[in-house]
Amino acid sequence: QVQLVESGGGLVQPGGSLRLSCAASGSIFSFNAMAWYRQAPGKQREMVASITTGGGRIDYADSVKGRFIISKDNAKNTVYLQMNSLKPEDTAVYYCSGDRQFDRYWGQGTQVTVSS
Repeated sequence: QVQLVESGGGLVQPGGSLRLSCAASGSIFSFNAMAWYRQAPGKQREMVASITTGGGRIDYADSVKGRFIISKDNAKNTVYLQMNSLKPEDTAVYYCSGDRQFDRYWGQGTQVTVSS
């Protein structure tokens, strides 16, 4: 059974930083790509950043370019999201996802709140 477990969320002041982690129960190479999504109250879930597990191609939403960095540690089967210069509008539940050929798997989500 595939499990993706997020951690690292919390409350941070505007301008602060957080690092989210997503640990997979097996090898991340079992996925074609992994990504971070977020969903704010009353809004649709949106993709924040993605990375292919083989070639390491990376994509970011325009709203986070230059502030967020996605990375992976193959040995630890973990994907990270380093979030810098956080803004109140970054407040959301952040979800990790893993894509296989016909399926997308989700973690349970971790809350990130940016507030003074």
